[in-house]
Amino acid sequence: MSVTVELQDALVAHLQAHPDLLPLIGGRVYDNVPASPVFPYVSLGPTDGRPELLQCLEAREITCQFDVWTDEQGQLRSCRLITDALARALRDAEIALEVNACVRLEVELVRVLRDPDGVTGHGIVQVTADTEVA
Repeated sequence: MSVTVELQDALVAHLQAHPDLLPLIGGRVYDNVPASPVFPYVSLGPTDGRPELLQCLEAREITCQFDVWTDEQGQLRSCRLITDALARALRDAEIALEVNACVRLEVELVRVLRDPDGVTGHGIVQVTADTEVA
């Protein structure tokens, strides 16, 4: 199994069930956002990986971005609350993979901004995982 897909699936499952996020987003974490989504929600953003060949194993550093979307007529308060909760949920995560291994997970970036439409709040959380490929 692809280590990137396995990591992404595990992170989504972790976020969908996290007790600090459930009251804020109701488990709405999407890879493919529905045509008319209910706000607020989290979507998967860009992912990139950097392979590393170590002496006895194949490793990959994977960076995943999660995007928070809110619709509060330009107010960013709830976007900040959700983005901070998302970052905490990922920072404290112990992600177990079935085939591969997630050795370390670190939150690298937390950002909140107003979308160009002037109405939508956009939060960004980037995490980097050091993984070992089976």
